Amino acid sequence: MQKTFVLFLFTLLISITYGQLLPCGQHIYFQEQLKDSSFRANYALEKEIQKKVLHEMLLNPSLKRGIVYKIPVVFHILHSNGDENISKEQIVNQVAILNKDFRLLNADAKNVHPEFKNMPADVEIEFVLATKAPNGACFSGITRTYTPNATTNGAEQVKLIKSGNDVFKGEWTGYKYLNIFVSTGLNGPAGYAYKPYGNGNFMESGIYILHRYIGSIGTGSTYTSRALTHEVGHWLNLDHTWGPNNNPGDTTSCGTDDDVVDTPNCIGDKSICNLDDKFCGPRANVENFMEYSYCSKMFTQGQVERMRAALLSTVGSRNILSSTQNLTAVGANNISICKVDFISKNAQTCEGGQVSFTDISYNAPVSWLWSFPGGTPSSSTLQNPVVTYSNKGNYAVTLTVSDGKNSKTETKSNFVSVLSDLRVLPFVETFTSYTSLSNASFWNNSNLGNNQSFQLFTGAGYSDNTCLKLANFVENSVSTDELTSNAIDLSKVTSQGLITLTFRYAYRKKNSANSEVLRVSMSGDCGSNWNIRKTLSGANLSSLVSTTDWTPTSISDWTTVHVTNINSSYWNANTRIRFSFDGSGGNNFYLDDINLYPSSPTNSLFLGLDEVKNSEEIKVFPNPTDKELSLEFQLNSSQNIDYEIFDILGKKIFNNSIQAAAGNNLLIIPTKDLLEGSYFIKLHFGSEAVVKYFQVGRE
Repeated sequence: MQKTFVLFLFTLLISITYGQLLPCGQHIYFQEQLKDSSFRANYALEKEIQKKVLHEMLLNPSLKRGIVYKIPVVFHILHSNGDENISKEQIVNQVAILNKDFRLLNADAKNVHPEFKNMPADVEIEFVLATKAPNGACFSGITRTYTPNATTNGAEQVKLIKSGNDVFKGEWTGYKYLNIFVSTGLNGPAGYAYKPYGNGNFMESGIYILHRYIGSIGTGSTYTSRALTHEVGHWLNLDHTWGPNNNPGDTTSCGTDDDVVDTPNCIGDKSICNLDDKFCGPRANVENFMEYSYCSKMFTQGQVERMRAALLSTVGSRNILSSTQNLTAVGANNISICKVDFISKNAQTCEGGQVSFTDISYNAPVSWLWSFPGGTPSSSTLQNPVVTYSNKGNYAVTLTVSDGKNSKTETKSNFVSVLSDLRVLPFVETFTSYTSLSNASFWNNSNLGNNQSFQLFTGAGYSDNTCLKLANFVENSVSTDELTSNAIDLSKVTSQGLITLTFRYAYRKKNSANSEVLRVSMSGDCGSNWNIRKTLSGANLSSLVSTTDWTPTSISDWTTVHVTNINSSYWNANTRIRFSFDGSGGNNFYLDDINLYPSSPTNSLFLGLDEVKNSEEIKVFPNPTDKELSLEFQLNSSQNIDYEIFDILGKKIFNNSIQAAAGNNLLIIPTKDLLEGSYFIKLHFGSEAVVKYFQVGRE
């Protein structure tokens, strides 16, 4: 039988839901599939396989109690650098929950209904993270695969992991590892699993589950933390307590059975812990892990025998998993430190900022010694310390980890970057002052896919001949590229303030099916936390198609975007901007004229004094002023000029227009009604705008 069919069959048969997710009629689709003769034949074969497992359960003398079997586990995380890229701590927490549930160490097992008081059973199976990849390389028991495009198809998930994970690219054989695939979507259920099948020599024969149903910390919760216990039950050949379907609450279920003698027939409770359910006669064992009741606490002895039989059966080659030879081969015995490593989500910070460090060393560390030159504290013995950096610069970090017998050390040079070059409002970036993006110290260029990245481009632009280009046309795979600013000071903005971010982009699809994404995010705490402020994707990014290597040739090729949802959480001294582009084989993307200013949206650049060419030709006097302000400037031709006055917080308090003449002009503006303080005056000259700063004082 082909693997693709098996995955489809098992998705239908044993997809389950746990928590708020419930099946969307999968049992109905199953009934439709039974009308097909080839499907019925394969389904009959599967029933014969399950009978063989039960037969081996009766014959296998190794089923005697007192032997604890270990199962080596690998968690494969599929992510796009969001919350779904769950931490090692969350995974370790989930493994601990599994071990409690399967060893009857869960405290709530003591609180089952009195009729089942003596029934909760120790499965005598334990789970341990593997520490050797198929090629023998040391790893943490976790692989991570980056993809900007989420998928709900299990087979596609496995394909992406095989070709793109960060540990070993290839097959993680199902009879060597229990593969647990963690993602953001499964097209309905919270999780599903393969029962024992065939020889188990393919990677797909594992468990598929959403990241929100892993562990009780991080993105998980106590409420959903038993979902994987339920799924492992399926993987070890258990049905739901009401029988082999995905339809709890079906009043016709009393005639079906889960092939376990000591689990009473029942209809199954759907997200309800009804301890008095006697619909089928005997009291239902709703506290069973194979229920949907949300009060799961136990396996019965009959379920234990069925699971241990499956683990020791040749069906699916489950018997190889727990063998001493395999446990040694995958590093599930004699675990020791083999690698020192650490990460930080905010290794770039501002002066006075705090950097959080996370130890990801493996395996089994028991002590830590950190060194932080330039930081406070300068050393730490905590596993995950937080350090303050007060002065701009780049700093190394050293970590020594011990497992009690062996120790290893890792030093990362220039790991922490304390940013300098603080900018103020109004902020404008046209990229004309750089010779390349690599010497643009204000911008951090991140190439997550290690392929094409943002580069300075001369030959196109909105108002000049320079912009940034992402050479997306030559990319044939998914990729994400980010451009992140240093800090911009918005601390003087108050509740009366108005802030706008404006930028221009040019883009085409390579074909009409392209659906690429531009995200604009902001951080009010120097990059520790980010929030998306604008998303453009698919046809909203562009509906136009160019099948050649495209470059904009006119202003009409550019789109101007105004972002106005910049609320008070960003009115800080260390606000940063990030542009992220998720590419998937489309055409080139260009970025220009990034402008952050204290005003309502404007299509012309809101320029600061330092950015205006020949700004000295516009004279402002007296400054400070008392009763009136004079502006003197020269024009080559007569034209209408609009001007606006803003207070220091960006609130517009006055606007007007004049018809200026060719030659010298003198504009006199009364200021006697203005309060003492600082102001901006913005003058519009055609498609450009000039901003001048002035003060009002009283003698």
